[in-house]
Amino acid sequence: MALLELSRVTHAYDSAHGFLQKSKQGTQAVVKDVSMTLEAGKCIGLLGGSGAGKSTLGKIMLGLQRPQSGTVLIHGKDMYTSDKRTKKQLRKHIQAVFQDCYSSVNSKMTAAQIISEPLDNFERLTSREKTYRIGEALDMVGLPASAINKLPKEFSGGQLQRINIARAMISNPSFIVLDEAVSSLDVANQVHIISVLRDLKEQRDMSYIFITHNLKAAFALCDQWTVMDHGKLCGSFSTKAEMMKSEEIAVKQLLDASLSTRPELGTIRKDRHFYAESGQREGAWA
Repeated sequence: MALLELSRVTHAYDSAHGFLQKSKQGTQAVVKDVSMTLEAGKCIGLLGGSGAGKSTLGKIMLGLQRPQSGTVLIHGKDMYTSDKRTKKQLRKHIQAVFQDCYSSVNSKMTAAQIISEPLDNFERLTSREKTYRIGEALDMVGLPASAINKLPKEFSGGQLQRINIARAMISNPSFIVLDEAVSSLDVANQVHIISVLRDLKEQRDMSYIFITHNLKAAFALCDQWTVMDHGKLCGSFSTKAEMMKSEEIAVKQLLDASLSTRPELGTIRKDRHFYAESGQREGAWA
């Protein structure tokens, strides 16, 4: 059974007031008739430019924005029509990491308090059990046990985003929605976070929806790449070669904006400046 199934999901709202927006053509949807499936152990890159509808679709997946039509199934159960108890059980299976690592946490909480929030919401543990799980989560994202009592202001942006990832991982969710989770970081931290996410995927069979406009990061992490444009899915690809051959305008624009190509080879040219700046071996994002 799929972890997540979206079937003909459509949503429309006025950006200022949250009401349906009307025009001569009717309702203007920001997500239009979207269907997609996430299987266990997989990572789907949800790509597109600003205003494509990616973040709205992410909120719908997380149970934060009920769509006007369509269904959102988590482990085969409807996120929006299930009873209250079932909805709480379903939410345990989903976690999120957002773009702004600082606004995603309470500035007055320690790393331990931040990371343990899902445990407090969904599990009953002794103090000893909770401390062990927090230490395990810190270790998973490459942070020392000494970070446990530090406040957000004592971390760099990259370190704090790892705290957010540890929080998302600690309750062993079925999948994580990563909404522009590396976009606000410098290149070195982007490479490090992608490496952490890739290791967790391989070691713990994690599944992700990776929402981004960063095609290099998506190629580094994802098994499949889905492109959105004006609320619609305009292409889904399981190989880079398939994407390169697409005739969809939005896909071509995404490729042109993100990558340099060598037509004579028909392959993507590695950006040497990018790797040199990150301090990683060339091909770390390939």
